[in-house]
Amino acid sequence: MINLADLRLYFRLLTYLKPHKWRMAAAIAAMLGVSGLTALLAYMVKPVLDDVFFAKRENMLLPLAGIVVVLYLVKGFLSYTHNYQMSYIGNATVTRLRDGLFASIQRQPLSFFDGEATGVLMSRLTYDVNLLQDAVTRVVTSFFKDTFTVIGLTAVIFYQEWRLALMSMVVFPLAVLIIVHLGKLVRRISQATQVANAYLYTVLQESLIGQRIVKAFARETYEEQRFSRANWDYFNIRMKLNATRELSPPVMEFLGSLGMAGIIWYGGKAVIQGISTPGTFFSFLAALLMLYQPIKSLSSVQNVFQEGLAAAVRVFGLMDREPEIQDAPGAVTLPPLGQEISYAAVSFAYDGRENVLHDIDFTVRRGEVVALVGPSGAGKSTLLNLLPRFYDATGGAIKIDGHDIRHVTLASLRGQVGVVTQQTILFNDSVRHNVSYGNLAATEAEIISAIKDAHAHDFVMAMPQGLDTLIGEQGVRLSGGERQRLAIARALLKDPPILILDEATSSLDSESEREVQQALDRLIIGRTTLVIAHRLSTVRNADRIIAMEDGRIREIGSHAELLAADGLYRRLYEMQFAREETASHANDDHLAPGGGEVKSSSPT
Repeated sequence: MINLADLRLYFRLLTYLKPHKWRMAAAIAAMLGVSGLTALLAYMVKPVLDDVFFAKRENMLLPLAGIVVVLYLVKGFLSYTHNYQMSYIGNATVTRLRDGLFASIQRQPLSFFDGEATGVLMSRLTYDVNLLQDAVTRVVTSFFKDTFTVIGLTAVIFYQEWRLALMSMVVFPLAVLIIVHLGKLVRRISQATQVANAYLYTVLQESLIGQRIVKAFARETYEEQRFSRANWDYFNIRMKLNATRELSPPVMEFLGSLGMAGIIWYGGKAVIQGISTPGTFFSFLAALLMLYQPIKSLSSVQNVFQEGLAAAVRVFGLMDREPEIQDAPGAVTLPPLGQEISYAAVSFAYDGRENVLHDIDFTVRRGEVVALVGPSGAGKSTLLNLLPRFYDATGGAIKIDGHDIRHVTLASLRGQVGVVTQQTILFNDSVRHNVSYGNLAATEAEIISAIKDAHAHDFVMAMPQGLDTLIGEQGVRLSGGERQRLAIARALLKDPPILILDEATSSLDSESEREVQQALDRLIIGRTTLVIAHRLSTVRNADRIIAMEDGRIREIGSHAELLAADGLYRRLYEMQFAREETASHANDDHLAPGGGEVKSSSPT
């Protein structure tokens, strides 16, 4: 049977009906009317047969026909009212649930998304939540309507012939046992169905987003086969669920036929022997036939209820998940940056594994540009991700003007930080929407000003609809440099005092890089900037350079100081930057007016 935990879970689901109490009252009133009229129509069989047809009272036929039409008209109106109100309540409830689930997902930190496939989250927002709609509307509807109908019709059959009524109830305990067993089986299979649906969403999402790679490696056939396997796995588990779910109605009908057979034999014999009237027998039979339908419906609802509980566990489990990174009790608003940002003995490990940052200590003064260099995997991006609390340090503290960032509000902290990364995230919307994402209250003049400062004005105005041109998913209709300049315009519009640049030009060609670098130079002015350096020009223009290796700071100093120190930075310079500097000198060589070649002097 249903346990206490299941009931608590379902009652929690029903709390979402509270805003619709008057609609629910109207639906219940309509249900009671439908149930009462159903019982009345069954009861009317006896007087109609005995007092009209067998008594041959022809004058009663016309009024009787009119009464039947009126009763069915009222019943139809009440049924429509009930169905419409429950549909409204169900859809509104699911919409609120989906809002709450999406809000819960939005509050989760980046570490949550690192471990959850996008397709799984999409499945919970769509498939799982839709299952809850049936659990709310169909279960509540059937519970009231079918229960009241069963009560009314049961009263009719006991009033007409109690012996036959008891005979019809003999199979009831067996039916309950079968329904409960099938319900538990449906719940287990429904959980497997939700997992299969989530995997199908994941395969679909990955394939659609990764179309460039799919086509670059000619893997269309492979992706078709991968999707087909997931699709047919979902089909098979879905059919298993349907096969189990559809067992209830025929089982109920078979058990009902056993009782019906006994009633026809015993009741028919009583009519023939004159112990009972034909009207009584047929009224009883009509009520009994009407009774099996709501009982059968209640048995099907048990399956819907179990599917809904399986979905509720997944949905509420995610909604109840407390974000690992959130405002601490008593968190204060962070004042605008006035003096410095400091990392004090900061360490970090992903999910409790081995530390990837060890005892990081440095200070960035207001207005400084600090460049981070180091081999791949040195921990540069991780270090920068700690500043806006995308992740929380597992040791030490990061402070802004003496305020531990864990004790200030996330909104005030992130409101002061602008981020431009190598992976440019743009939305499938207009240029205007993507740029104004940095400041939703910005005027058109402010948006255009930011676009100009980002060196994006020319290509934006050359687009068919200018600011209102749709740029496609992830800005697919733009070049890499154009996407990056829109991201810079977005950061400019936000106008943050602290700027994080994570290899913002590393994936661009030389021409695009030059244009983006000009935009970045404009963005950096007057801001405190932490930048992961990919180009020599960025390193040389920085106030200080931090050289990292294996999650530790090895050296801090200027370009000239670190070259002279002959340590990690010099090795990195010789491997990564020296060739670029040589190429830069070659580009500076030019012919003098008289044809003589003039070469620029070589800097340190």
